[in-house]
Amino acid sequence: MRSKAFGYEAYHPVQHRLRWVLLWLLYCLVVGCATAAPLSQQDIAAEIRARYDTAFDTLPAAKQRHYAQRLYRITGDERYLPPLEDYGRRLVASLQKDIAGLAEPGYAAQRAAGMLERYPERTRKQRIRKEMLGEWGEMIFAKYLAFRLNQARAHGLLNEQQLSGVDRAMAYLDEQPYRDFLTSPEVLEVYAAQVANLAYDLYGLGVADLRHEAKAAFRAHYPPARDAALSQASFRNKIYGMTHFVIAASDYYQYRVSATDNAWILDEFDAQIERILAETKEDIYTEVGISFQLAGLADHPVVSRTQQALMSAYDPEASMIPGEFGSTDLARGEHRNVLAIMLLDGPERFYAGPDITKYGN
Repeated sequence: MRSKAFGYEAYHPVQHRLRWVLLWLLYCLVVGCATAAPLSQQDIAAEIRARYDTAFDTLPAAKQRHYAQRLYRITGDERYLPPLEDYGRRLVASLQKDIAGLAEPGYAAQRAAGMLERYPERTRKQRIRKEMLGEWGEMIFAKYLAFRLNQARAHGLLNEQQLSGVDRAMAYLDEQPYRDFLTSPEVLEVYAAQVANLAYDLYGLGVADLRHEAKAAFRAHYPPARDAALSQASFRNKIYGMTHFVIAASDYYQYRVSATDNAWILDEFDAQIERILAETKEDIYTEVGISFQLAGLADHPVVSRTQQALMSAYDPEASMIPGEFGSTDLARGEHRNVLAIMLLDGPERFYAGPDITKYGN
C-alpha cells in the first residue's frame, strides 16, 4: 500500500479504475475514440443535413430547388422558404418566355431541337435516352413544359395574374401524343421514372388523366415473371420507375398515398428486397424505403433494411452518402443525400406547397 508521502494517497483498486474510466471519457470527448457509440440513423440524417445546409449556397440553382423543396415538405421549416421564393421568381420568368414564344409558329420545335442538342451524352444510358427522345419530336420540350407548369401549380403560381396567357401553354400541352409516349415499350425500357412523373404532371394540371394507361403499360412491359431475365440496367429502371409511381402520387412528398392502391408495387419491393439492395444503388433503394413511408408503413421491414444499408454506406468524414463509385461531390450527390435525410429521419408528416404566390410578381 502506498503512503500519503509526497502527495500520494492510499491505493484503492476501484477508485483507480474509476479514475481511468473518467479520464478515458474525457479523452473521447476532446479528441474522439474508436470505442465511441455508433451513430444513430437520426444522427446521420442530422450530419448530412448540416453538411448540405452549410454548403447550400455553393450548389447549382436546380440542386438548391430540389433540396429546399424536399426539406420543406418533410419539415415545414421556414428557413427553406427564401430559396423557394427565388425559385418561384425564376420559374415564372422562364414560363412567361415560353408562353410568349408559343405564339410564334415553329417555336416549340425549335426549343425541342435545342434541348435535344444539349442533352448529355456522358453515359450509355444518356446516349440511349437521347436517341429515344429524338424519335418523339417535340416531346422533350412538352414534357419539360408540363413539369414546370406543375411546379407552378404546386407553388400557387398557375394563374393569369402570375402567368399571363397560360392558357396558350395548356392548349399546346393538350395537343401532344402523350398516350402513345407513356405506353411505348421503347420509352418504358429506358425512361420508366420519367413516364410516371409525366403521367402525374398531366393529371395535376388537368390536361389528361393517363395514370391508369401508364401503369398498365408499365406492368405489361415489366411483369414479375420477367424479372429473372432482366439485366441490371433494366432491373434498375424498373424499380426506379415503380418508386416514382408512388412518389408522383404523393405530389412529390406533399401527401401520403394509399397502401392499397400501391400494393402491387410495395409487394414486389418486399419480395425483391435482396436483389434491390444487391443490384441497385443508394438513390434507388432509398426511394424504395421512402415509398413505404409515404404509404404509412414506416414500420415495414423493408424500411429498416434500406435504412441499415444506407447507414452502412455513410461516410462520416464527408458527412454524406458517397456515390456508387465513391464520389463525394456535393452537387452530384444532392439527390441521393436529400433522400437519405428523408428515409433516415422518418418524417411524421408532410407539408404541402409552399404557396409562394406573393413572390411571383
